[in-house]
This record gives sequence, structure tokens and C-alpha cells, in this order.
Amino acid sequence: MLARETTPSAIVNYLDQYVIGQDEAKKVLAVAVYSHYRKIATFADKATIAKSNVLMIGPSGTGKTLLCDTLSKMLKVPFVTADATSLAQTKYVNEEIEAVLQRLVDTANGSIENAQQGIVFIDEIDKLKAAHGQTNAVSGESVQHALLKIMEGSPVKLKDNQYIDTSNILFICGGAFVGLENIMSKTHGFGFISTSGDDNQNILDRLNKRVKPTDLFEFGLIPEFTGRLPVIANFQNLTKAMLVSIMSVPKNSIYNQYVEIFKGEGVELKIAPKVFEQISEIAIEYKTGARSLRGIFEELITPILYVVPDNPDIQCVEINSLFDDPRLIRST
Repeated sequence: MLARETTPSAIVNYLDQYVIGQDEAKKVLAVAVYSHYRKIATFADKATIAKSNVLMIGPSGTGKTLLCDTLSKMLKVPFVTADATSLAQTKYVNEEIEAVLQRLVDTANGSIENAQQGIVFIDEIDKLKAAHGQTNAVSGESVQHALLKIMEGSPVKLKDNQYIDTSNILFICGGAFVGLENIMSKTHGFGFISTSGDDNQNILDRLNKRVKPTDLFEFGLIPEFTGRLPVIANFQNLTKAMLVSIMSVPKNSIYNQYVEIFKGEGVELKIAPKVFEQISEIAIEYKTGARSLRGIFEELITPILYVVPDNPDIQCVEINSLFDDPRLIRST
């Protein structure tokens, strides 16, 4: 259970140390998680309560998985990820779902009790929409139906005749939902609401930006499945400035990791701000969000780190441009 000091704002402050941007999504997720675990503590001996599972919508590489993973580390709860496309590529969907829950138990060191208060993140949930001429082992709609009971809460039989109750497991689903904006642009607009100068335009703007259940129906999710995901967090495209920050600001940023690696070799690593901007520009061209940052950064570092361990006279490495050779400063 959450400690009293673990408030939504405390959760957001923690996430800010590791995840750049997505401020609104962080707030939505923090409140949903806080509410979820408070409900468990408050109504532990009462009838099953409605769960506030979360749907995260946003482009690939914007931090959905990272946000969930970081959150689970803060809360110290069992956490597993699953891929919706994998579930749709097998005839044995229920067995695959059981395998996901078994992994949750394994993550909890075999404790069913702890696993029953864990988090399951299912990625690429948007790939489960019905498609014409679908040739998968099962349809996306069939997988949605298979997920309904466990997302709402039900006992599931695992190996060794053990049962896990999913009633208190928080399910977070994520997906890019490409094309959803086009659906929203046709269906949104609260022009029928009578407004005056005293009305808060910000509230009306928020209503217009909110993803409606009917938008998800039209996209291809069945109403029953959408109903199991009442909380929606929207993720925005990453800007160049955000990509620069992702590489250099968080405690576990790739730059800080390599600074420590070079320090272990007795070498100071200095990378000019211009380099991070150049890497970010390439990542934007790739259109994969933050996913390509590590690959480009490591491509830059690899030839340098290949040389440094064999040359103890190197004291400092300066990188001033992605397109210029690094400067190796040696002891005299």
C-alpha cells in the first residue's frame, strides 16, 4: 500500500527525475495510481469496487513504457509488460494471458498476495482493432473479449493449481492510435453548450481535446473493452528541446551513464550542447521519438570507448560536433 507521504504530487516529482515532459500524462497517471491503491486500502473488506484502469494514447517513443516502469520502481510493486500483438498471434490467448500473470507472480518472488497488487502494462493495444481480411490466429476483437474479465477482476488459474485474483491489479494499456486525431476532428466540438463570458474557456478546451469513448469505438475498440479503461492519459510528440533533455538531464540519462563509465577509466567526458541538438534533429527525422536517441549516441561513443581503455595517457575527451572527430587530450 502507498505510504501517506506518497501523494499524487510526490509521484509526479519522482517521475520528473527520470521522465522528461508529458506533464499532463504524469498527473493523470499519478492520480489514477494514488486513487487505485487508496481504494484498496479503504475498501479492503468490502465488496469489489470499480477499477480505474488507464489507457495511455500517444506516438511511439514518447515515454509510455518508461513512465510505467519508473512508476513501478517508485511504488515497489510487481510490474510486467505484455505485447497486445503477441496475444493476437496465437490461438491460445487465454494461455498467453495466464503466462503474463505468472510472470507477475514470478516478479513478486512467488508471492501471490504481492502480485495481486501489482501493475500490468499492455502495449500496442491499438493493434487489437478489427481489420478487414485479418489473417492472425485470432482477431483483435477476440483478444479484447479475452482481456475483459481479468481487467475487471476475476480469479485466474496458474500453474501448480494456484489462483491469482486480478481484482486489485492495475492494468495500464498503451498505444499510438494512429488516425485517432482524424476521428476526433470530425466528432469534437461542444458548440451546443450555451456559454457566456464568465465561463472558463480552458474547461471547454479540455472537453474538446478529451478522447471520447465513441472515438475509441469508431477506431475499433469494443465498448465493453473501452469501459474497462475509464482513465485516459494523452502523450504529446517530443520536441527537439525535450529530446535534448532526455539525453542529458535525468539521473539515469545516457550521457550521465557514460560520464561515469569514462570516469572509471580516469577520463573526463565533455560533450557540447550542440551535439545533443544534432542527435535530436536526426531522431526527429527518424520519427521514432526517443527510441533512436540511444542508438545514435552509442554510435558516437563506440569508437572513442574502443580506444580509451588501451591508452591510459588520455585524460579528457571533448566532443564538439557529431560530424567532427573528438578531441583526445593526453597527459604531457
